Amino acid sequence: MRQPLVIGNWKMHGSLSANDVLLTALLAQLPAQLPARVAVCPPAVYLAQVTGRLQGSKVLTGAQNVCAEAQDAGAYTGEVAAAMLAEFNLAYGLVGHSERREYYSESDAVVARKFARLQQAGITPVLCVGENLEQREAGETLAFISGQLMAVINELGIAAFANAVIAYEPIWAIGTGKTATPEQAQEVHAYIRQLLAKQDETIAAQMQLLYGGSVKADNAAELFAMQDIDGALVGGASLKADEFSAICKAAE
Repeated sequence: MRQPLVIGNWKMHGSLSANDVLLTALLAQLPAQLPARVAVCPPAVYLAQVTGRLQGSKVLTGAQNVCAEAQDAGAYTGEVAAAMLAEFNLAYGLVGHSERREYYSESDAVVARKFARLQQAGITPVLCVGENLEQREAGETLAFISGQLMAVINELGIAAFANAVIAYEPIWAIGTGKTATPEQAQEVHAYIRQLLAKQDETIAAQMQLLYGGSVKADNAAELFAMQDIDGALVGGASLKADEFSAICKAAE
């Protein structure tokens, strides 16, 4: 049975004081026995603070980004190597988020390299895939997502997904307040699992598939009730302790 997983993506938000307030409230509100595996991904400059604050708790930490070009070190100003992230004992690292693809022109090839860098450092990559509104309205959703997934599979092989997570994030629902209906999300999640099963049935069966796109406390349970939705990649709601803790509890 797949364990539910809820990851909070703080994006470019936070401060030393605000992070402390958020984490204190979150740890107080989460139940002692978590119904899901829970992680937060703060900006890189706050990794030391967040991992230190969460030490001894069951809440894990992840990275929002990683350098695609070098595993350990190099002349890449402004980048953070996977080996550097590994020193914080991170559980997860996001790759392929739509904001990285759109604003920083990260291609499928770059995403595949980042995926590999994280795995080489012992960090589980969370591969984000998803279509924009134009692609959905044109009926191209499944074909587009297939292309994003196969770009990584063709580069690294299906075995690489034995230690990975996939997050379906319809771009038209990220930060817009719009959410794919549970049925729309389930359709895509089921398709992803079927696509993986054509490559390896065991990997497909155990793959944690997350939904991301305006997930909130009031829609989380309905989404999580779908057969192939194993949790959520949460954006704005992860910055509110009560909302995020409620989403985590909904995984029951």
